[in-house]
Amino acid sequence: MLDIPSSVSVDVEALLAAQNHMGVCDAIEQYAPVGKPDTMTAPHFPKVAGIDSTVPPPAHTVAPASPEPAPPSSPGAPGAPGALIQDRLAGWVSDLTTLHELTERLARTAFLDDALHEVLRAGAALVGARRGLVVLEPADGLGPDTTVGLGLARADLGHIETVPRGATSYGRILDRTDGTGEPEVHADLLSEDGLDPRHREVAARLGYAASFALPLATDAAGRLGAAVWLYDEPAEPVERQRHLVGLYTRYATEHLARLLELERARTKSRTIAEELLPPRLPRVAGVQLAARHRTGPRGGGDWYDALPLPEGALGLTVGSVTGSGASAVAAMGRLRASLRAYAVMEGEDPVAVLSDLELLLRLTEPARSATALFAYCEPALRKIVLAGAGHSPPLVIGERRTEFVETSLSAPLGMLACWEAPSVEFSPEPGETVLIYTDGLLHRTGDPMDRAFARLHAAAAGVPRTIRNDPGAIADHVLHTVLPDGLDAADSDEDVVLLAARFE
Repeated sequence: MLDIPSSVSVDVEALLAAQNHMGVCDAIEQYAPVGKPDTMTAPHFPKVAGIDSTVPPPAHTVAPASPEPAPPSSPGAPGAPGALIQDRLAGWVSDLTTLHELTERLARTAFLDDALHEVLRAGAALVGARRGLVVLEPADGLGPDTTVGLGLARADLGHIETVPRGATSYGRILDRTDGTGEPEVHADLLSEDGLDPRHREVAARLGYAASFALPLATDAAGRLGAAVWLYDEPAEPVERQRHLVGLYTRYATEHLARLLELERARTKSRTIAEELLPPRLPRVAGVQLAARHRTGPRGGGDWYDALPLPEGALGLTVGSVTGSGASAVAAMGRLRASLRAYAVMEGEDPVAVLSDLELLLRLTEPARSATALFAYCEPALRKIVLAGAGHSPPLVIGERRTEFVETSLSAPLGMLACWEAPSVEFSPEPGETVLIYTDGLLHRTGDPMDRAFARLHAAAAGVPRTIRNDPGAIADHVLHTVLPDGLDAADSDEDVVLLAARFE
């Protein structure tokens, strides 16, 4: 208990109430005792919530310069105990504010990889380290198992992984029965007795001399992995820092557990969608084929297909089912399988193929609509007959022209009581590539549709001459030009399908 003289009165309730209106610093200043000195009587180190501010600083190989001591205040001097209480209150508020800001930044991450990087950055700031790594290895064995580094290149992580698992901090944490317990602290690695020779070699090569490791585990989430922060010189976090980083990692583990479940669900959805698409494209004389496909994070219903037909013909199709998730993926699989059957029976008439597909959709999927394009190709004659239902027009790329094919306007399948639209016929020149795609390619640009079409046309027109003989290279060039951020842009839920057919 603090012996506060009767001449000093600290109204804590008034202080806390004032913080709601004027901020912590202003409130402390207004309610400070008259006798409070302008400067502190002793050096103060960074505060950590709930930890006494008199904990000594961390030990380093080079002791920090100590400031000149201020004249000690008399125990009976007015204001000294009140200043101590206010100092502690300010420290607690400051530490809780820091923790709140760091957890808010973590809560804004929506993907597992982003969250792992944020945990490393925040933890490094809390413990005073510059580098670190997170080893994700869920105890249930369902994965994903991965290692993410901060200030460490892929080659550096590879060097660390050559150290025997039992000699590493994260290995000892992960090999525990429950993956929890005390942190692994190595204040001076290179001077430790019994340090594994390979560990000593790697530490000297990468230039770290100390490490501090914590388990990423809670009773609710179980063991997810371990986080390790590396110091360039012998050092270790003080008790205040350990307390605060412990609070942070407990919250981070719960957040990572939620993102882990989402990542697993996304992976399952992508795997199912990929398995429902053709594993390889057929080889048909007179035409070269290439396809690019990426499922959005929620799992979508875009598809493509290339089907050899009788008499050397080829059926090409792309399409998209409304919705996302497992139900959309399942609906996409059913429609694609049905379209293949209709193409074999009456593929030379694309309108009939789409009419049958529309009837099936209305009867079996009354709450859905879909866009689709089907093209009946005769490579030997370089002749294409196609029909589209609410779909974007194909793009022809050649030496002397880059233009969209003129197709008739049509509603998507399932939108009208009876779908029917005329087909169009055109003949690509030798060496020209026909590009068919889903609307996700245009939507991912974030531009209005007219500008997205202009961007697609410009990308196709800019295909270098050196790659015009390779439909796969053409597709990659178009994708990288239209979508500079790539197909993995985290802010897009759209599927992307691109099917290129080059006629010889």
